[in-house]
Amino acid sequence: HVQLVESGGGSVQPGGSLRLSCIASGSTDSNICMGWFRQAPGKEREGVAYIYNGARGLTSAIYADSVKGRFTISRDNDKGTLYLQMNLLEPADTAMYYCGYGGFCSSYKFNYSGRGTQVTVS
Repeated sequence: HVQLVESGGGSVQPGGSLRLSCIASGSTDSNICMGWFRQAPGKEREGVAYIYNGARGLTSAIYADSVKGRFTISRDNDKGTLYLQMNLLEPADTAMYYCGYGGFCSSYKFNYSGRGTQVTVS
């Protein structure tokens, strides 16, 4: 079993930045993909980014078009932590942000997810 705890959300003005963190504990494996997704009130869940080990063990990251060039996903395996650096935030980025572990990362259907951290841009 894997436990995930997100933090780092808050309220910022448009153009501002936030860094989200997700601490993973339990039966974790650094080779398992992880990612972030978000959900705004009244809207469907939206995948944001995910990170995985590709060919030859190289780490690769995939981003939704809506955040490409503004958000950066990274992972510190020693700390068991996943990050999401969010720059140039827009009101459309307002949502609850969740991290996920394992499963079908490319479709943002994770085996485990946290309880989320709220991001408000206004």
